[in-house]
Parts: sequence; C-alpha cells; structure tokens
Amino acid sequence: MCGMYSLMSDLDAVTSAFKLHRLAIDAYAPCANIAPAQDVPVIRSDEDGQRMLEAYRWGLVPSYSNDIGIGSYMINARAETLDSKPTFQRLLPSRRIGIVADGFYEWKKENQQNQQNQLYCFRLRSGEPFVFAGLYDEWESPEDGRVIRSCTIITTTSNELVAPIHDRMPVILDEPHLSSWLQPKPLQMELKEILVPLAADRMYRYPVDDASEYVSNNAPIG
Repeated sequence: MCGMYSLMSDLDAVTSAFKLHRLAIDAYAPCANIAPAQDVPVIRSDEDGQRMLEAYRWGLVPSYSNDIGIGSYMINARAETLDSKPTFQRLLPSRRIGIVADGFYEWKKENQQNQQNQLYCFRLRSGEPFVFAGLYDEWESPEDGRVIRSCTIITTTSNELVAPIHDRMPVILDEPHLSSWLQPKPLQMELKEILVPLAADRMYRYPVDDASEYVSNNAPIG
C-alpha cells in the first residue's frame, strides 16, 4: 500500500512539469510527510481537456457513504480489481485524476524477532515531481451539506527496486499515460496498459535514518 508520500517541489515546478492551465487551489505548501485525511494537490482535466490543479481529501469517501470516516480505509485501490469492484468501477469512466508527488515511503521489517522497522523513501532519478494514478468521488455531508471531493491512490505490483521493501507500489504515470488517464472521456486504452509499475531504473531508494520525528516533521527528509 501507499500510506505516506512527499511533495517538496514548489508550485512553479509542478505547474511547468505538468503543463497546468489553471490553479483552482486555495493553498499550496510543500510537505515531506503527506498523510491520509489531508487535502492534497491533484490534477484533473476539464471538459476541454485543460489541466487544472485542485485540492482533494486523501482517503476516498464514496458518495453513498453515511460516514466520512470510511475514507481512512480507502486510501488505496488495487489496479487489478478497479473494474470489478462497484465502488471504483463507477468512477473509472469520468473521475480519473493524477495525484502530485515527488517521493513515497514504505516500511521494511528489518528484524523479525524484535519487530524493528526501517523506513525507505523512493524518488525519481531525475528529481522531478511525478503523478500517481487516482480516482475521486464527491460526498455531501449529512450534517451541513458541504460537498467534499476525496481521492484514492491506485497501486500495482512492485518493480524490482520496491519489491525487497514492499510487494505493492503506487502507479506512477508517464506523460503519455497521464494524458490518456486524464482525458475527460472513457479510456481508449486497457487498464493493464496504463496501470503498470514504473521501470525500476528510473527510480532510486534510500533509508530514512531518523524517522522518530517523521509524523511531525514538515522539512525534507533524507
């Protein structure tokens, strides 16, 4: 699963990297430890195919749910079952987004006896920001009528770099696949062609030496 990631790139870098047409986001603050239930920057295409940056809550809250808390259980969606699970199947035709990041984290159990874990960070060798494949939904609060857009990160099997640490990794979209994924119409490609592991030789990993302050640290880690 992907339960933590980073976005330390500044807004200009993100705007340039993904050719954003409009910024529909109230605030943008680089963060080293993005966690579920936070509002996160996402890319969506409008009806004309122009890309915009918006902020959605991480942790999908289906429109039919009575409790926003369900989002904490739906931070990820498996690529292999998207088109067979009703919750995600209904979102595939028109509610596809890209979730902007520049690194993600996974824990590895280093000592089976005493349960010690080691945190690893994964980034692109280019140092550039990238985009996770995602889906979103709209939920209306029964208490005050607020409409909240929330999202989930799609995961796939791990590549050779991630596999020794974890058996799953988020889907990172190349530009051609990103364009297909974001187009405001049903997909023209098979899911299995788009939702694949990024090539391992385009990434690197490193251990995060001091993870004790991870949750409260908003500075770059590593």
